Amino acid sequence: DEMGDQIDTGTDDLLASLDAGVLTLTLNRPEARNAMSGGMTAGLASQLASAELDPNVKAIVLTGAGKGFCAGGDVKGMAASGDGTVGDNTIDGAIHRQRVNQRATAGKLYNMPKPTIAALPGAAAGAGLSLALACDLRIMSSNAIMTTAFARVGFSGDYGGTFFMSQLVGSAKARQLYYLSERVSADQALDLGLTNWVCEPDELESKTLEIASQLASGPTVAFRYMKENFARAISSGDVDDCLDLEATHHVHCGQTEDHRNATKAFVEKKEPVFNGR
Repeated sequence: DEMGDQIDTGTDDLLASLDAGVLTLTLNRPEARNAMSGGMTAGLASQLASAELDPNVKAIVLTGAGKGFCAGGDVKGMAASGDGTVGDNTIDGAIHRQRVNQRATAGKLYNMPKPTIAALPGAAAGAGLSLALACDLRIMSSNAIMTTAFARVGFSGDYGGTFFMSQLVGSAKARQLYYLSERVSADQALDLGLTNWVCEPDELESKTLEIASQLASGPTVAFRYMKENFARAISSGDVDDCLDLEATHHVHCGQTEDHRNATKAFVEKKEPVFNGR
């Protein structure tokens, strides 16, 4: 990746670069199909935490190095430790650490007040699929696949996948894909609504950047509130709460410089330029 400013993530397992408002986070263990490591999870958590508060970051792309997106948890590492309590011999400690890790990664992508895109060059499986589904939007290479994979190794699933997938495809289909661990092709994912776009493998990077750049030059304040509106619509679901929150956010956006400039541009038949305030 020659573009943008490289950011030191503290680990080789995660690459980060910022270019024209787009923060690209690349899961970087290609030899293990980008299976999650402790360093990768910690790096992702710290990069997302700083990106949330960094005004220079307008949109976030999560992708994988090489041929895969993310194979999920490191099954080889699990097989070595035996019971999933890697690095902590108490079950309570392991549960708490995983809760913290999940909230700082999948939870942060979902709650981040900025648009997030997962770009899948190849397979997203298990917790890797959960991370992709936590993002606002997904774009897949035509040869990429999705699979929950958990049932195949006797796991019930983690990193929010049951929540995200239920919202995207409905409860019965989500259960089918979890219970049976079916491989979902890119075209099937598009039909199901699990991905927004499918493109040829050699176009994935340019198409992703095109979408991310459009988001990065968009109305930052409005996106923040749109995203909160969607999250509230799902979590509380009460129509009056959603209507009230929308009204507050709508009037607030009406006070922004971006809104005023954009309405003026509209009247003058010009393209709006947004400054995020």
